[in-house]
Amino acid sequence: MENPSASSNFIKNIVTEDLKSGKVDYILTRFPPEPNGYLHIGHAKSICLNFELADEFKGKTNLRFDDTNPVKEDTEYVEAIKEDVAWLGFEWDNLFFASDYFEEMYRRAVLLIKKGLAFVDDQSADEIRITRGTLTQPGQDSPHRGRTVEENLDLFERMRNGEFKDGEKVLRAKIDMSSPNINLRDPVIYRIAHVTHHNTGDKWCIYPMYAFAHPLEDAIEGVTHSICTLEFEDQRPFYDWVVSECEMEHQPKQYEFARLNITNTVMSKRFLKQLVDQHIVDGWDDPRMPTISGLRRKGFTPESIRSFVRETGVAKSYSVADERMLEHFIREDLKLKAPRTMAVLRPLKVVITNYPEGRVEMLDAEINPENPEMGTRQIPFSREIYIEQDDFMENPPNKYFRLFPGNEVRLKHAYFIKCNDFVKDADGNVVEIHCTYDQETKSGSGFTGRKVKGTIHWVDAAHALPAEFHLFEPLILDEEKGDSDNFMEHINPNSLEVVQGFVEPNMKDAKPQDKFQIFRHGYFNIDPKLTQDDKLVYNRIVSLKSSFEL
Repeated sequence: MENPSASSNFIKNIVTEDLKSGKVDYILTRFPPEPNGYLHIGHAKSICLNFELADEFKGKTNLRFDDTNPVKEDTEYVEAIKEDVAWLGFEWDNLFFASDYFEEMYRRAVLLIKKGLAFVDDQSADEIRITRGTLTQPGQDSPHRGRTVEENLDLFERMRNGEFKDGEKVLRAKIDMSSPNINLRDPVIYRIAHVTHHNTGDKWCIYPMYAFAHPLEDAIEGVTHSICTLEFEDQRPFYDWVVSECEMEHQPKQYEFARLNITNTVMSKRFLKQLVDQHIVDGWDDPRMPTISGLRRKGFTPESIRSFVRETGVAKSYSVADERMLEHFIREDLKLKAPRTMAVLRPLKVVITNYPEGRVEMLDAEINPENPEMGTRQIPFSREIYIEQDDFMENPPNKYFRLFPGNEVRLKHAYFIKCNDFVKDADGNVVEIHCTYDQETKSGSGFTGRKVKGTIHWVDAAHALPAEFHLFEPLILDEEKGDSDNFMEHINPNSLEVVQGFVEPNMKDAKPQDKFQIFRHGYFNIDPKLTQDDKLVYNRIVSLKSSFEL
């Protein structure tokens, strides 16, 4: 894997100083996703940051599933997350689950009760929310805040034993209801949920809240630098309180960076799930989704995603990356790797009337002109070919250099052809063009007799393979509405266009996830989900050109 050490950021500077000063003598980071959905491009930034930081300083990284909410979690998401992290090119040193520590967390909660720092509350979630106060008004003490240690211990044990219904009681930390930081106003640290857990089954009916569980997990594992996004910055005082008051031997520290935001893109897992549940998209791996699995199916490479998230940088300030930046990096990654080929997406038949019937010749073409080491391929050519419908006009405007009656163009890798006639159907649509070719103009022959201004692509009609092409536009029309509550109002109804066309016959050996540059159309990936033995489906990854510049 490429060396990311060339760039620096404030977190890397902190790690460097911590090692230099002796504050820590090793580096242990963690990537802690909740298994309640699929990972998206924003998670890729956190993955790269945590794993590459540890790699650079010869440390370790744990993959840990924060599975403290069994209502939303599933083993499907666990397996998908593991696949995505590995596909991005990273190997975790240890695999953990928050649920591995449920017994230890319970004991630490009991410790807080014994210290008079936690109490069982009978108030409902709405009552707790109302009495929590606001940014300008302090909260109100719960009427149950004065329960004795003995009473709290008894009630908490009975909560664990399943004697109460969901929502009937919670365990709250006892800190300061007048704190200017609302997160310190007696936050809930345990709730009742009679739900089967994907990992522990029905062993537990009480579950720790994320804000309580996370610092304990970091402390138990010996994490040195707990890196998270800025929305957790206000939680840091509670993070430190938990570690301290639960008397954890190891004292991890939390650091925050700005999350990755991208134009025209939904980046909230909750909103992404809404798209899936309402069938706006074809599952979590739909190529229009910003999920890792969606990007993989569309045709993005791990290298392009890693390069993109590094380029966005690690900072404290909020920013939005242009989606065209991501497209830039896949072009850069594929331009020397992807074989070139020709395909016709909206076919129009051309009959070369003076080409001998029954004759087939094989034309030579480079597999990738930018990488000659990839060699050459052969393309069949005969009397009937397909071209793009857009490459012919009966009455063209000025400066239209493709086919029209009386005009001559070059067929890529082949000959000059001249349009002499065309055939229309009953509706007035052109369905066939009649041309003649000049056998002296064969590509590579050195012919210099005359020049033409237009070059068009084609496939041989007798040998071409039928294929389906999926062409994508941004799923969100407004650049800034991707993560707004009304994002559904900005869904692009034309985000997917499906067309039927043809590809060169050498595609018969192509496999799912193979990538190609199709002349004039862009970079394409063979869809791994829809492609079958008798059906080739291509996803356009990105067009060939962009106005975006780094």
